[in-house]
Amino acid sequence: MTEPTGPDGQGGCNAEDVALLDQWHTVYSGFRRLTHELLADVESETGIAPSSFEVLWFLVMRPTRTAQMHQLSTVLGFSTAGTTKVVDRLAEAGLVERRPSPSDRRVTLAVLTPAGVEVAATAARTLSRALRQRVLEPLGSDSLSGLATTVAALNANSPGCPEA
Repeated sequence: MTEPTGPDGQGGCNAEDVALLDQWHTVYSGFRRLTHELLADVESETGIAPSSFEVLWFLVMRPTRTAQMHQLSTVLGFSTAGTTKVVDRLAEAGLVERRPSPSDRRVTLAVLTPAGVEVAATAARTLSRALRQRVLEPLGSDSLSGLATTVAALNANSPGCPEA
């Protein structure tokens, strides 16, 4: 591998830095590719786009099955316009409803409908099957558990999800 340099051709990385960057690239690109494939499996079997599935899954995991629109944007990493577009599509399909917050009329809530719960459950079962095939079978349950523990340890230092 060629040593990366700065714009002036100077200040390149040492071999240890290059190895570290290469390892990170392997992890990052592998995770992105795998996530894309898993969500493509969900979309091909259920017709639910990845962004829609992310919203449905987030809502179904909340005790109230409700979230503020700005919270969806923050937690899922969508722009405000992107969140509105996804929630509007889900509302047109009858999977979520947009409601004003009872405590603050300026806040709009996305609320999962019973049909949305069903679709989220179907999509989650599809994702579970894909995970078993693409991740669990090649790695084994002990390796997957170890990987999850390792990533959770890295996540422990992040700020986490804001509460509603």
